[in-house]
Amino acid sequence: MLKVKNGDLDKLGLLYERHKKRLFGFFYNLGNNPSVSEDLVQNVFVRILKYRQSYVGDGLFAAWMYRMARNVNYDYHKKVAKQQISHGVSPEDVKSETEDLLNEDEEMEGNRDLLKKALAMLSDEKRELLVLSKYREMKFAEIAEIFGCTEGAAKVRVHRAIKELRTIFSQLEIR
Repeated sequence: MLKVKNGDLDKLGLLYERHKKRLFGFFYNLGNNPSVSEDLVQNVFVRILKYRQSYVGDGLFAAWMYRMARNVNYDYHKKVAKQQISHGVSPEDVKSETEDLLNEDEEMEGNRDLLKKALAMLSDEKRELLVLSKYREMKFAEIAEIFGCTEGAAKVRVHRAIKELRTIFSQLEIR
């Protein structure tokens, strides 16, 4: 990224190839459909190019990139809401790769569906925290950098998100 910052724009293609799948998974796991997820990945790299001078290089590039990805996702949904376009994503429509969070036993099939529904019912921030910590297996220090908080605060937020997910999951399980 430092080379991109210094004018070697060809290196942006290399960064794109390295990170496009993880970013796509990030957006997809947040409940965006595949075509929107692809568009949002493109938007992240457009912003990386536009704001390349703001990259300092102190922290991890991935943390800087995911912070930008969060902003792109927020801006997209804000724009959609402002345009009053109903994209009606119901919990049943959310296709999340939560299989990594659950055991692969066949008896867990029903629980996967409940987990997908429960994840869809969380706030965007809590869902982002769980996707980054459990699915992307990011360290709390990296999550803290993305969310602009301390490592301790990141741990607490993830813990609270898991606790809320557990509560929602239990309520869905009873139904």
